[in-house]
Amino acid sequence: MIRSMEELTQAAAAKGPRMMAVACAQDAPVLEAVKLACDRNIVIPLLVGDKQKILEEAEKAGVDVSEWEIVDIPDKTEACQTAARLAGEGKVQLIMKGMVDTSIIMKAVLNKEYGLRKEGVLSHVGVLEVDGFDHMFAVTDSALNIAPDLDAKAAIVNNAVEVMHAIGVEEPKVAALCAVEKVNEKMQCTLDAAELTKMNQEGKITGCVVEGPFALDNAVSAEAAAHKGVSGSVAGNADVLLVPDIEAGNLLIKSMEYFAKAKKAGVIMGAKIPVALTSRATSPESKMYTIAIAKIIADSREV
Repeated sequence: MIRSMEELTQAAAAKGPRMMAVACAQDAPVLEAVKLACDRNIVIPLLVGDKQKILEEAEKAGVDVSEWEIVDIPDKTEACQTAARLAGEGKVQLIMKGMVDTSIIMKAVLNKEYGLRKEGVLSHVGVLEVDGFDHMFAVTDSALNIAPDLDAKAAIVNNAVEVMHAIGVEEPKVAALCAVEKVNEKMQCTLDAAELTKMNQEGKITGCVVEGPFALDNAVSAEAAAHKGVSGSVAGNADVLLVPDIEAGNLLIKSMEYFAKAKKAGVIMGAKIPVALTSRATSPESKMYTIAIAKIIADSREV
C-alpha cells in the first residue's frame, strides 16, 4: 500500500512514462510540475495552448520546453477539445488541466465526439498525505458535484474506491461524513449515509466498506469514536471521506492543505482516462503529485 506522496511518485515511475496532454499549458507552476514529473520518468508531455505564452511562462519558470511537443492553439476551449480528442484517439493516456476553468475542460471530456465519457458520474478525488497518520486519505467530491443525491454519492464512492485500489488499499473504509454521527430526519446527508451503508451491505456498492453517518472526528480518530460510542470497522479508521456537498469538501481539502500543510493530489474520475486536476493556486509539487496519481490510475486500468 502506498502511504506517502514520495512512495506515490516512485510507484508512478515504476512502469515507465505515459503520454500526457496538458490543456492550456501556459502557466509557470504547471510547467514546473510537468518538468518535475518528466525528471521522475512519469510522463512525456504534449503541451496544448498558446505557444507564445507557453514559451514566456516556461522562461519565467526556468523550464526548458525545447524537446517537448507544443500544439499551438491560443483559444482555451479549442485547446481543451484538442486534448480530449488526442485522448480519445489514444495518442495520450492522461490529460492535465492547465490555466483554464474546470468547467471548460470538463465540457471537452464529456463531449461524446471524443469517446471519453462513461456511464455514471464524473467526480473529483483529492488524495492527502496528512502528518501524524500512517496512511493517505481520499476526500470526495470537493470540485465538481455541487449537491449530489444518493445515486450520485454512490457513483462518487465508486470513483474514490478505484483510486484507493490503485494505490494498494484493497478494501478501503469509506466514511459518509455529516455534521453528526446519528441519523436525523431533518438532515438529508444522514439519511443518505444510512442508505449508502445499506447499499454496501446489500452488495450494491462493492470493493469497500461504507458506513455512516460520521462526524469528521469519529471518522478519523479512534479515540473520538470510542469516546462518543461510535462503533464499526470504519469508525476512527476511514480511508475515504465522502463529504455531503461541494462546500464541505472544498473547505475540508483546502483547510488540510493550507492549515495542516497536508500534501495533496487531485484527479477527476469517471471518464475513460484520469484527468489530473488541482486548484490553479496549488504548488508545483502538489501538481506533480497529481500527475503521479493520474499516471498510477492509468497504469492500474491496464493490469
